[in-house]
Amino acid sequence: MLTFHRSARGREDRIAIEPESVVIAGWAGSDEAAIRHHIEELAAIGVPRPSAVPVYYRVAAQTLTQAARLVVLGPDTSGEAEPVVVSLADGLWLGLGSDHTDRKAETLGIALSKQLCGKPIGTGLWRLDEVEPHWDALVLRAYATIDGARVLYQEGALAGLRRPSDLLARRPGGPDLPPGSVMFGGTLAAIGGIRPASRFEIELEDPVRGMRLGHAYDVKVLPVVS
Repeated sequence: MLTFHRSARGREDRIAIEPESVVIAGWAGSDEAAIRHHIEELAAIGVPRPSAVPVYYRVAAQTLTQAARLVVLGPDTSGEAEPVVVSLADGLWLGLGSDHTDRKAETLGIALSKQLCGKPIGTGLWRLDEVEPHWDALVLRAYATIDGARVLYQEGALAGLRRPSDLLARRPGGPDLPPGSVMFGGTLAAIGGIRPASRFEIELEDPVRGMRLGHAYDVKVLPVVS
């Protein structure tokens, strides 16, 4: 069960839902050069190039978490800040999450790696139709704590990512996202390259409306025992 704080047209409320499906849109950049950069970024750590762009991965809804701590197996995982579309009974909403991924497993299979880690998701939502008109102005940002230092890990305008309407139109299941569905909408290149962190902080800023969504989680690493 996930609980969200929603803001729409000057009004706020809270809602709890039990998500039924999760889709992760990969290679969802609007800039082909940026897509190639991210593909090469992952290829540098042994991740196979995608068969299609964009591509839609399915993971279990139970991987979604709003907990303040994410437990992972081994030292080879890392987060990725992403806009997240949540479909509710009254329409589509925008939040943010982290497509936390096992990078070692990713070299064997991307779909497998997506399933192996929990997917942190924030508690705040904006009504999508209120922000999509100025989508390009929204700013996605992540900070990572690496070797005890907090560094800027990702930052950029969502102009670099496909709009949700575009991703939904290309989705194999059709443009209608059923209520209870969650779709991760792609990410931006990591500043300084992909690497693990002990803490990951993500935020989505709307400079047009002067609003911000945020979420953070600590990463607890379990040892790999053979």
